[in-house]
Amino acid sequence: MMKRLCLMLCTALLAACSAHTPDPGKTEITLMRFFGSCEAQYGQVVKASEGVGECGIVTALVNEFNATNTDGIVVRTQIGEWGPYYDQLTARLVAKDIPAVAVMHESALGDYVRRKLVLPLDADFARIGIAKADFTEHAARGTSFNGQTYALPFDTWAWLWHINTRLMKQAGLMGADGRPLLPHSPEELLAQARQFRQRTGKPYFAWAVANETAANDRTFLTLVAQQGAQLFSADGKTIQMHQPAVTNALTLLQRLYAEGLVKPNLDYAAANQAFLNGEAGVVVVGTWTIDQFLRESRKADSPLKGGYTVVPFPQLYERPAVFADGHSWALFKGGTTDAKGHEAALKFLKFIWDHSAEWSRTGHLPVRQSVAGSAAFRALPLREPLAEITRTGIGMPGNVPTQRAIELLIGEDVANLMLSAKPVDDVQASVEKRVNTALKKARR
Repeated sequence: MMKRLCLMLCTALLAACSAHTPDPGKTEITLMRFFGSCEAQYGQVVKASEGVGECGIVTALVNEFNATNTDGIVVRTQIGEWGPYYDQLTARLVAKDIPAVAVMHESALGDYVRRKLVLPLDADFARIGIAKADFTEHAARGTSFNGQTYALPFDTWAWLWHINTRLMKQAGLMGADGRPLLPHSPEELLAQARQFRQRTGKPYFAWAVANETAANDRTFLTLVAQQGAQLFSADGKTIQMHQPAVTNALTLLQRLYAEGLVKPNLDYAAANQAFLNGEAGVVVVGTWTIDQFLRESRKADSPLKGGYTVVPFPQLYERPAVFADGHSWALFKGGTTDAKGHEAALKFLKFIWDHSAEWSRTGHLPVRQSVAGSAAFRALPLREPLAEITRTGIGMPGNVPTQRAIELLIGEDVANLMLSAKPVDDVQASVEKRVNTALKKARR
């Protein structure tokens, strides 16, 4: 009851924040998103190129569209909170207060496709000049279901190693080419991590183990995928935890933590701060922190001064693979009431597509092959080595429902594996039981 009341209040607040008097002659569409609120700094910026960070760029992008389109279209932004975003969105759909366009994680998009809440866009894309042939492999896979495309991909974000090269040099783990020596097997990772701790007195890793279950799941999924294993059944209805690749991944994670090679008991904020403070050699976190870490590495008093780089999660097993997801823009059924509103929403999507290179400055990866291969993208700091993720990124199969809930269930048990030394067999059994129960109950 309390959760339902909170959702109703969130819906009411979103509606109140977006209340306005319509301008005759204008075509207004609503845009629901997260990425924060920064109107005080960027509310009057009308060039996407002048935005900085996720919030700044997306705010300036909408402002530029509103200022420059010649069709009298006005996009009204409605900002949701990142954590309860999908609860807020669902509450709005139930209340028939439906946004025309909403940002969606590709891992969540399938649930809305299966409930027939979002519109297929293939014919519209072909008509307005959004070339699906230019989608990267990961973007195409994340926005397509049963042969149809249901959203405009916006970015690919992935699991990376952010590295303090000053500490790596101290540990004797820098190559002659000035790049950190990366492990190519679990055994090599353990050897390098032990050498790092011995020579620096610090743990090799910082990552969010406590109160941040998604981080544990993403590392686990990466290690399983690198072994070529299929964690879920072909129909997406069951998880299969009793297989050698799973045992290998869980054993490696537990060993790293038990040997003190991971700084203990860190949540998300503490893990990032430990890295910024020079307390660990590597923080395992996503693409969205690149800009922040780069800015810190340029400060004279930073432990990262002149010593920061970033790489895709290294290949420790047979094949290159790294957990990746993406943001995308979906058009919701009922979000516009006539053809004019629908066309306005499509013109906004086309504008985003044409300006998608701007979003790459956040650290997220492009969804257009033409952008990923461009000199401008590769000239951005540290981006060129990351372009491979547009091909090697992996996630849960699209037919697995409620992926964000499944991610949390897996992550909780992987955290217990490390924090409380829960036996590997017990973790495998627990994940399989809990996830299969959730998948059985999931709406399809």
